[in-house]
Amino acid sequence: MRYAPFLQDGGRIGFVAPSFGCNIEPYYSSFKNAQEVLEEMGYVTKCGPNAYEGCGIGISNTPEKCAEEFNIWYSSPDTDILISCGGGELMCEILPSIDFEKLKACPPKWFMGYSDNTNLTFLLATLCDTASIYGPNAAAFGMEPWHLSLKDALALLRGESRSVHSYGLWEKESLKTEESPLEPYNVTEPLKLVCRPETAAGEVTMQGRLLGGCLDILINLCGTGFDQVEAFNDRYEEDGVIWFLEACDLNPLSIRRGLWELSHAGWFRCARGFLIGRPYCHGEVVLGLDQYRAVTDMLDGFGLPVIMDADIGHLPPMMPLVCGSMAKVTAGGNKLCVEMEYR
Repeated sequence: MRYAPFLQDGGRIGFVAPSFGCNIEPYYSSFKNAQEVLEEMGYVTKCGPNAYEGCGIGISNTPEKCAEEFNIWYSSPDTDILISCGGGELMCEILPSIDFEKLKACPPKWFMGYSDNTNLTFLLATLCDTASIYGPNAAAFGMEPWHLSLKDALALLRGESRSVHSYGLWEKESLKTEESPLEPYNVTEPLKLVCRPETAAGEVTMQGRLLGGCLDILINLCGTGFDQVEAFNDRYEEDGVIWFLEACDLNPLSIRRGLWELSHAGWFRCARGFLIGRPYCHGEVVLGLDQYRAVTDMLDGFGLPVIMDADIGHLPPMMPLVCGSMAKVTAGGNKLCVEMEYR
């Protein structure tokens, strides 16, 4: 697994839009403020040609132009790291035009984003053996003040920390609007981790290589020409895999179907455990099925640790995770810790 150089003082942060750009509120203003804040911290910020675009369908521009931007900006020495402007809907359409062989051959560079950006954070790890960060998109850095999770993401990018911890409270309803684009996370709900198996000591641990992202995206990639999970499992079979998964548009039934699909596609062959983020459908029940049984009915058969309602994904805050890294995950006393090792 390749790991990129860390962001240094005065380093150059590039913003690209392989998914949505920041062309509408509240993302426009929050993204603008993010650049100002990072520049005040001493960094140089640079925007790709699609950063403020919104002419595409489900992405910032045409699939070809989105892919061209990423191919050029990832391989260019003019930026030190890349952060995605936002999530979106149809980033998968850029993948046929992404030059993964070129990305694999050029020096590694940190790329960070989540949600639709799973299309790249996951494939950089599985196709290019290059670690990426499943973490906040660019506009989040415009909030005032920063939540600790944003400081954690920057610390990962700078190489100042290789561990993250749960945050105690999460946001059920955002206060961020077009009129109030810089609102911080409205954290009101207490974290309540759900762990399987329940042990007498009250602690669940797992070790392996972190891999995963947004389940909506992963089930779309499964079985396509971009699906090289079998080869990834072969390469890292001795290490094992900790699958981190979270869902956006999927209801409990869709989550259950998605896990069934990935399981029967052999993706979980080398699994050492599962770290499941809060789904956007948190609390929804469909045909008697809730978010927990959607997971446990599909994963209990593996006999592996499962940690649910973790701080990952679309109901912030989210712990930034280095996709591809070796990790030790510990949950106990309603607290979660992920310690990452870069090898």
